[in-house]
Amino acid sequence: MTIKAAAGSAIGNRYRANFDAHRLNLDPLVAVVADGMGDGPGSAMAGRTTVDIMAAVQPTVAGIRNAVMAAHTEVGEFGRKLGGLAGCTLTALMEGQDGFLVAQAGDSRLYRLRAGLLEILTVDHTMAWLGAVNGWFAFDSPQAAAARYQLTRYIGHPGAPAPDIMHVDPLPGDVFLLCTDGVAEQVPYHRILELLGQEPEVAVRDLLAHAEAAGGNDNATAIVVQVSSTP
Repeated sequence: MTIKAAAGSAIGNRYRANFDAHRLNLDPLVAVVADGMGDGPGSAMAGRTTVDIMAAVQPTVAGIRNAVMAAHTEVGEFGRKLGGLAGCTLTALMEGQDGFLVAQAGDSRLYRLRAGLLEILTVDHTMAWLGAVNGWFAFDSPQAAAARYQLTRYIGHPGAPAPDIMHVDPLPGDVFLLCTDGVAEQVPYHRILELLGQEPEVAVRDLLAHAEAAGGNDNATAIVVQVSSTP
């Protein structure tokens, strides 16, 4: 199995700085995105801390759990000292001994393109997702728009919730996209599907360009991972 990957991030027009964070390592693969909550020092610290901790994780279920707890502890302590909000989302894809492991907390996302079908493999930990899935309101309603900012899980949460952890068997031809909501909320599904058919570097560039063209209303970060057979 051969893996090619690329990563990129853009500030957009809403914030004075980029409060997303990401890390991409190859051999073995470790891809991580984090979206800081708000635009203060707690947001910036949470994202940087979380991607640094996850980049050094042992690619096992226990290793991921321990790393997430360590991130909760560091971010939570910073928030208490700050006297304000410190938190971020987390989506990670890493290469283990028998496939890929995924870790998820918050509303950043992991997509997989396989045989022409683009699926979201993660769940948004928001009241908007719960409301839309359970029929409380339409996904494109004003209620859903407000509820998307109500995260039920994130790094730095006072309850230190465990992440979702999932095993994924990669197949040759698979393309994975990790992204913050600056991409997911601004680039439509069918456009993402189209763009992921390109080389990873081009796909990342075009995803960020489309997020900017849609208004650039948030920081936007994307990592594209392409799996192929070993020559």
